[in-house]
Parts: sequence; structure tokens; C-alpha cells
Amino acid sequence: MAKTVPSDVSSIAPAFSALPPINPKASYAELKKRVKEKGLLEKQSGYVVRRTIANFIMFAASMAILFATDNIWIQILNALFLGFIYGQFGFIAHDVGHRQAFRKTKTADIFGLIHGPLMLGMSFGWWMDKHNQHHAHPNEHDVDPDIDFPFIAFCQQDALEKRGLFRWMVKNQAYLFPFLVMFESFSLLYSSIDFLITRKSKYRMTEVVLMVVHYVWFFAAIFAALPLGTALVFLAVQQAFFGLYLASVFAPNHKGMLIVEEHMKLDFMMQQILTARNVKAHPITDYWYGGLNYQIEHHLFPTMAENKLREAQKIIKEYCAEYHIPYYETSVFRSYVEILQYLHAIGSTLKLKTVANHG
Repeated sequence: MAKTVPSDVSSIAPAFSALPPINPKASYAELKKRVKEKGLLEKQSGYVVRRTIANFIMFAASMAILFATDNIWIQILNALFLGFIYGQFGFIAHDVGHRQAFRKTKTADIFGLIHGPLMLGMSFGWWMDKHNQHHAHPNEHDVDPDIDFPFIAFCQQDALEKRGLFRWMVKNQAYLFPFLVMFESFSLLYSSIDFLITRKSKYRMTEVVLMVVHYVWFFAAIFAALPLGTALVFLAVQQAFFGLYLASVFAPNHKGMLIVEEHMKLDFMMQQILTARNVKAHPITDYWYGGLNYQIEHHLFPTMAENKLREAQKIIKEYCAEYHIPYYETSVFRSYVEILQYLHAIGSTLKLKTVANHG
């Protein structure tokens, strides 16, 4: 059975129209040559170190506020601030995982271990394994782990295969999605533990120790600084906002874009471009997204550092225009509208089936 999306989804994002004819002259090697000639693939260790220092300064400020007052409203704001800082730590783990900063793998791994298991309580090895699969097969059905969820469906076939509670959740997924992502930190923890128990990895025991240290210092600091009730509110707000923040950055990247089916014969370059959505550049947007609003550029050249993506975009846009390759970019607001419209369209598959069964 073809893994299709409802016909009305074709109006949401250009990638859902018929696949464009592939220009045989379009070459990833040629595009990479143009990018490399501009020096955009050079490691950016200084830039990543400066970002890391800035993040830890913000973290120190948040910890100072934590111990400075018991005022619940100030601490709610601080919890939001710490959730944002967690997102920034995640960006560093993401970037060093892609080897954007350092020539030596060990140095990148040290930064990854500091930011993953120690600061976020998340396995860096698990994330690397999962994220590499995603980059190799973006939006590819039954292969990309980023579109494999028991309670969300991204194509009709997946929706129709859901049963019980998960079927109800998919039917209402457009409404539930903002709520579900608030629990992302629990998903990260569960997946990390499962990975470390069931899989052998390079830093397995180191990660276990660092994750234990993370949760010891994290809970000890919060419950030592705040009364029990305020501490519980702080935890709930911080974790929920961290999940929302991650979703605000990662959901626009591919959700609601082309789902790659088995019969589609796409080469590396075409698959990376057609399955990705860019969010229009702005200094604030670039910072909020950690550069991942340049998703097409990032997927074409994952080792390219964040501070080089904007310059690379000009080259890639021109190349796509030259070879008539669709390049999709939209606003922050429009990207979220498209995601929710898409989830609603897929969920409506089940609603229509329910009506038909009772007709």
C-alpha cells in the first residue's frame, strides 16, 4: 500500500505537489565544491567555545536566582529561563555531535558528554545514533526515527494502523501535539536509559555516571533552594518549557514536509532538500533556533557550523534556482500553522473512517 497523505495536504507545503523532474546535471559534488571554495566547511572551534561560555554564564545566573529568592513568580520566570538554557546546551551537543567545531573526535566527545549526560541528563551516544539515522534517511517511512512515534502519525497508513488509545490520540493529534511535547524530557530520559542498557557504546559507563550526577545535582539544587511546593512548580514549568522549546525548533524542520516512499528514487541531495523546511532568517530567529532554521543547508552539509549557514544559504538558493530544484522557506508563524494543519489532515483520516463505518 502506498504511504500517502490526504489530498488536501498538497496545499500546505510545496513539497507535496508531484515530485519535480530531476535535472541530471544537478550534482551534489558541484554544490559542495562551490560551498567549500568559500571556506564554509572549516571547523569553528572558537565560535562554539564562545557560545559555550555564554551558555554557562546564563546557567550561573539562573542558579544565582534560584538561591536568591523564594518568590514563586520570580522562580517561574527563572524556570522558563533555565528551560531555554537547556535548549542552548542541546544545540552545543548537536553541533559537536556533527563535528562542526573540533578536528579531534575526543575533544568533540568531551563537549558532548558535558552537555548531554551531565547538563541535560541525556545520553550523548543515544542521541548520536538516533540523529545519524535521521540525517541518513530524513522523513523516510519506517527508517527515520524522528517520524516513528506510537501516538503520532505522519501518513495515512500509519494512522490507520493505530489501535486503542494511540488511535484516539492520532485522531486528535493536532490538538494534543503542543501538550505532548511538554513531556519530551521524559522521552529523552527513557530512550537514553534504554539505549545504555541494551546497546554497547563508546562511553557507556561514563554516561551512566554523568547522568546520575546530573539528576543528583539538579534535584539537590532545586529542593535545597526552594520550599517543596515552589520547587515542584519550578520543576514542572522548567521541564514543560524545555520540551516546548525543543519542539518549537525541531518540529518545523521536517514535520509536514514530503514523506519519502519506497518507490521514490531520490538521490542524497534531492532527499535532503525536499524533506526540509527552512524558517526565514533573522538574528533573533537564528539564535532561538540555534541555526537550525537553515534546515536545508544543515542537512546538505551537517558538518557546517551554525555561523556559516547564512552565507551558505545564498549559494544553495542560487544553485536550486539554477537547476529548478524546489527550495522551501517560510515564516516562523506559517511553519507552525503548516505543522498543525498537516497533523490535523492525517488525524482526519481516522475521523472520516469512523463516519464511513457508521454511515
